[in-house]
Amino acid sequence: MPILFPAIDLKDGACVRLKLGLMDQATVYNADPAAQAREFRDAGFTHLHVVDLNGAFKGEAVNGEAVDRIMDAVGGEMNVQLGGGIRTMADIERWLERGLSRVILGTVAVRDPDLVRQAAKRFPGRIAVGIDAKGGKVAVEGWAETSELTAVDLARRFENAGVAAVIYTDIDRDGVLAGINWPSTIDLAEAISIPVIASGGLASIADVVRLTMPDAARLEGAISGRALYDGRIDPHEALRVLSGEDSQG
Repeated sequence: MPILFPAIDLKDGACVRLKLGLMDQATVYNADPAAQAREFRDAGFTHLHVVDLNGAFKGEAVNGEAVDRIMDAVGGEMNVQLGGGIRTMADIERWLERGLSRVILGTVAVRDPDLVRQAAKRFPGRIAVGIDAKGGKVAVEGWAETSELTAVDLARRFENAGVAAVIYTDIDRDGVLAGINWPSTIDLAEAISIPVIASGGLASIADVVRLTMPDAARLEGAISGRALYDGRIDPHEALRVLSGEDSQG
């Protein structure tokens, strides 16, 4: 069954959504991220995707206190994965010891792929790679810089390394409700053996239904942010669709 990961993006301690990855295009949805996490748990979600946006730009944890509150609230009941500013083995160890299911390594996957491989070997099943693409090329440093690598090039570096998942974000679709870039996402999933999680642009229940189609079978799931916050997706209907039940039932 595909997994729908509700997203909590942290900026200055609050739960926000960005538009096209721009920090000055942030909408605050909840000043209490822990309360938001409980809301997602109570809606029936079993997984949670958390990003320290300030940390992604700074290269170190900035919203650690907010993450701690989220973990205190739902850590024992939800599988929580965290990305943003995690750049060292010490960072990885600290967060995994805190009870996170996974940490997501993005910029460091480009800058120091050996660290990713070492971490994946040391913590099997608990290291994910975040690949954020703009115009088909991988972006780093909180999406502020674009590299010359393609998403497939980067993902293939970690084949057979023990990486649990690749989280693929199309920045050009993030936060604008344009729909997931299904062709690029499915192409990536078919090019590698690592499970892929779709991110960026999930807009409606149609995208959730699309996740259940046969050609999307290699995807582990998808991340939803703004569509959930704005009420464009009903959590209960989405979870029924993903479980194979009649969405009208």
